[in-house]
Amino acid sequence: MNVPAPAGLLVVGDVVTDVLALHGQPPRPGTDTAADIVVAPGGSAANTAAWAAELGADVRLLARVGADTGGWHAARLRAAGVRPHLRTDPGRPGAVIIVLVDASGERTMLTSRGAGALLGPDDWDDALLEGVGWLHLSGYTLFTAPGRALARLALERAADRGVRVSVDPASTGFLAELGAERFLEAAGGAAVLFPNRDEAALLTGCQDAGTAAARLSGHFGLVVCKLGARGAVVAREGRLVARVPAVTARAVDSTGAGDAFAAGFLAAALAGRGAEAAAAAGCRAGALAVARVGGRPGPPGSPADPAR
Repeated sequence: MNVPAPAGLLVVGDVVTDVLALHGQPPRPGTDTAADIVVAPGGSAANTAAWAAELGADVRLLARVGADTGGWHAARLRAAGVRPHLRTDPGRPGAVIIVLVDASGERTMLTSRGAGALLGPDDWDDALLEGVGWLHLSGYTLFTAPGRALARLALERAADRGVRVSVDPASTGFLAELGAERFLEAAGGAAVLFPNRDEAALLTGCQDAGTAAARLSGHFGLVVCKLGARGAVVAREGRLVARVPAVTARAVDSTGAGDAFAAGFLAAALAGRGAEAAAAAGCRAGALAVARVGGRPGPPGSPADPAR
């Protein structure tokens, strides 16, 4: 009798409070600039988990939060259909990102990683992989020493169980600080990589996304490079295999678009779709994300600080 492969998704990484400031003109130094400001739950890993749950996947999330906002984040994740496994740090505040969103929907981020920077191997539990067929690591996990140790442990445990692993590099700024060689070493063992164009260029030195994806796929096996309004390219084992068109959308806020793309791909892959079809599902999810404020499906957030 054939036994179905586990279909659950475990996401490991960051939970963040996003303070989004949508401004119609560039900020003016030394004075006021009008903006619409929204406080919303975010974090690359948490966004991916929420979008994957929205798209029908069975999702759990491992992350580290501060006592100040941990309860609020857990409630928002459960409301999104995610099973949160949040380790609370009583001594540090939760992560916060100030997200400046311009009139085109593009973001500039000021980041305080807070308790999230301490996520490490002591937070791991092998039971997290029960019923899981796919492990997804946010690149933010790899940008600290404890996070890299956790990632190595998770990769080893996933390999023992035959669980596929994917990684999203997540941040060009932190990726540049860590360095391409150290990142590739830390992510070694993952089967799928989800870089955007800039991240792929940083990791390879190639400005052409197709060439960069092909080179990276020699390391990971499958690379799906996110190109925003130009869709995505898919490379496997050293060669480019598909170009996937974007889904037209009016961009309001690009926060979480790449996270939604990864979620769309993962939900489709877990449902048995091939890489090109899963990348198309990722493009559809990314289009949904850029058309709304905040990094997750559902209500964008609260006009008040959730810690109050």
